[in-house]
Amino acid sequence: MIKPERTTRFSRIAVIDIGKTNAKLVVVERGSGAEIAARRMPNRVLTDGPYPHYDTDALWRFILDALGALFRETGFEAISVTTHGAAAALLDAKGALALPVLDYEHAYPQEIQADYDRLRPDFAETFSPRLPGGLNLGAQLHYQKRSFPDDFARVERIVTYAQYWAGRLTGVFATEVTSLGCHTDLWRPREGGFSSLVDRLELRTLIAAPRPAFDVLGPVLPDIAAGLGLPGSLPVFCGLHDSNASLLPHLMTREGALSVVSTGTWVVSFAVGGDLDHLDPARDTLANVDALGRAVPSARFMGGREYERLTADLPPVSAPEIAAAVPGLLARGIMYLPNAVPGSGPFPRRQGGWRSETGVDDAERHAAIALYLALMTASGLALLGRRGPILVEGPFSANETYLAALSGVTGAEVLALGSSTGTSAGAACLAGGPAVPAQARAVAPLPMDAYAAAWRAATLV
Repeated sequence: MIKPERTTRFSRIAVIDIGKTNAKLVVVERGSGAEIAARRMPNRVLTDGPYPHYDTDALWRFILDALGALFRETGFEAISVTTHGAAAALLDAKGALALPVLDYEHAYPQEIQADYDRLRPDFAETFSPRLPGGLNLGAQLHYQKRSFPDDFARVERIVTYAQYWAGRLTGVFATEVTSLGCHTDLWRPREGGFSSLVDRLELRTLIAAPRPAFDVLGPVLPDIAAGLGLPGSLPVFCGLHDSNASLLPHLMTREGALSVVSTGTWVVSFAVGGDLDHLDPARDTLANVDALGRAVPSARFMGGREYERLTADLPPVSAPEIAAAVPGLLARGIMYLPNAVPGSGPFPRRQGGWRSETGVDDAERHAAIALYLALMTASGLALLGRRGPILVEGPFSANETYLAALSGVTGAEVLALGSSTGTSAGAACLAGGPAVPAQARAVAPLPMDAYAAAWRAATLV
C-alpha cells in the first residue's frame, strides 16, 4: 500500500482531466470520493497547420472558464492534472508552443518510420512495443525534429502533456515518470532513467527534469488567480498519465496482487504482481510506470473506439434485453472476431469481422459486442500473468454483460467500480492521500467456456 509522506490534506480538489476524446474539469471531494461538480467539452483535433494537432487554445479557455466557475461553486483547495499519454509540448524560449501538440493518431511517411525504427531501443530496454503513428512519443519527437527542423530549432524545453497544463498554470515546467513510462521509448522502467533514444535524438538537454507526480509545482500564477478570483496560494500538483491515475487509488488502498482495467477510448489493463519478464511486444503488452516509479505489466487495446464503431448503426437496447439475448448467441456461436480497430491489442494484425451473424437481432449484436470486448480484455490480462481480483473502472463498469463475461472467461472475481472514471479520483489522490475507496460491486460470472474456446481458436486462423 502506498503511503505518501504528506501532512497537508485538501478536502476538495479540482482535477483537469484531458482524455483523447473528451476533456473535463471536476471537483472531487476527498472524504467521499465523489465528483461534486463538473464541466466537459469535446477534445477536438485540428487539421490546419503542419499536422493534425490538439486545440490547445480551446482547451486552455475551457480550463480557465471552468476553474473560475467551479471555484465559485465549490471553493476547491488544490488543483491536479491528468491527461492521455503519447503527447508532449515543445516550448520555445518564452514558454509558448514552438510546434502544435501533435495528435498521436497521425501517420508518418514510410521513410520517417523506417528511420525511427533504426533508432529506437530494443523492447528489453524500454518495455515499450512499436506502436502505430505517434503512440510511441519518441516517434513523435523524431518526426517533428526531422520534418520541421527550423521550428524544432526554436525548442528550448520538452514537457509531457499533463505537466504542460500544470506548467501553464504555475510557470513551472516538468516531466513526470508515469507519462515518460507509458510506451514512449524514452524511459527505462526497471532502472528508472532515460533510455538511449534520448541521446540518439539529442534531446537530453531539452527534456525537462522529471518531478514526482505528488509534487506541488507551485501556486497558480498571480495574473491567472486574480483574473479568475482564485486564492493566490492555490497549489497545483504535478499530475500524471490518465491510465496510471486509474491505478493509483487501488495501490493506495489495497494489498496484494490485483488487476485494474481502465476503460475509455483505450482499455488499459494493469497486473500488479504480474509477470514483467514474459511480455510480448507484438501483442501490445508493455510495462507502464506507476506513480512511485515502479514498472507494472500492462496490456492495451482500443476498446472504447471499437465499441463506438461496432455500435454506431445499432439502436439502443436495454441491459435486460442484452442479457436475455446471451444464451441464444452462445448456443448459435454468434461472435465478433478481432479487430474493429486493427493495429493494437493482443491481435494487432487481424481484420475484424462477424461469424455466424445470419438472422442476428440488435440485442444479440449488442451482447456479442460485449462478449468480444470481454474476451479481448481477458486475452491481454492472460499475457500478463495476472493474479487476484479484477477491478473495472470507467464506462465498461456499467456494462453488465461485459463484466459477467470477463469474470466467466478469466475465472476471477470481477469488481465493478461505482465511479464513472477512476482517472479523476486518482489525480485527486495526489493532493490528498487515499480517498475513500470506490464502491466496488461484485458480479456473477457468465459460464462461457466453450464459446471462449471457439473464439480463441478462430483468432488463430
